[in-house]
Amino acid sequence: MTTTRVRKIAATLIALALAGGIAASLPAEAATPEARYVTVNSSGSIKVTPDAVRLNANVSVVAVSNKVAMSKTSTAAAAVRAALTKAGIAKKDIATQSISVLPEYNYTQEKGSVIIGYRGSQSFVVTIRNAENAGAVVDAVVAAGGDDLQIQGVTPFVLDSSKATESARADAVMNAKAKATSYAKLLDVKLGRVNYLVENSSPISYPPIMAMGKAADSEATVVDLGEQDVTVSITIQWSLL
Repeated sequence: MTTTRVRKIAATLIALALAGGIAASLPAEAATPEARYVTVNSSGSIKVTPDAVRLNANVSVVAVSNKVAMSKTSTAAAAVRAALTKAGIAKKDIATQSISVLPEYNYTQEKGSVIIGYRGSQSFVVTIRNAENAGAVVDAVVAAGGDDLQIQGVTPFVLDSSKATESARADAVMNAKAKATSYAKLLDVKLGRVNYLVENSSPISYPPIMAMGKAADSEATVVDLGEQDVTVSITIQWSLL
């Protein structure tokens, strides 16, 4: 081994020894502290009165042929549509969900399934933006459609939940901070900065059970709006000091 190579190896060993000695002599405070944090899940909920009603209706007519069934269905649907327009429902708030014509059968033990005609159907979903007027709209539709009409659902809902969502969001943050502060107190530490916030769901709206009835002093239909919960769920992480 040459003298030059021996000197290089010796210099390297001395450098490593010095580096190890310096690292060993560093105070404990100089080491990177382990990150500490608290993560909490929370939700905020606000009760609101629905401001709109969704009406699901269907007209259905049985006739001797496809053509006649479809024609009579269209006539009944036009009457319903006219009644909705007269009640102040905008065209954009009336949507056809389906149109169909199918064979109609009658079953007996003697003859089995026997075709007796054809059933034409057209279903609608209608947004009633003035919730207080929903009962009157239902009555108008029933009067226009007669026995060819079926009401399949009347559901109050929150048309614009933006304000309620903001309030629910503020409530969720307040609840999360209260929970995190409680944990910090129990651990004898303090909350630092927020590392992250994740909104898990916004909003969650729980619709009330559909309720319809007749007013006590008249034959008018009443749609009970009730209240709904608009809920926001979040996860927040704070660093701990």
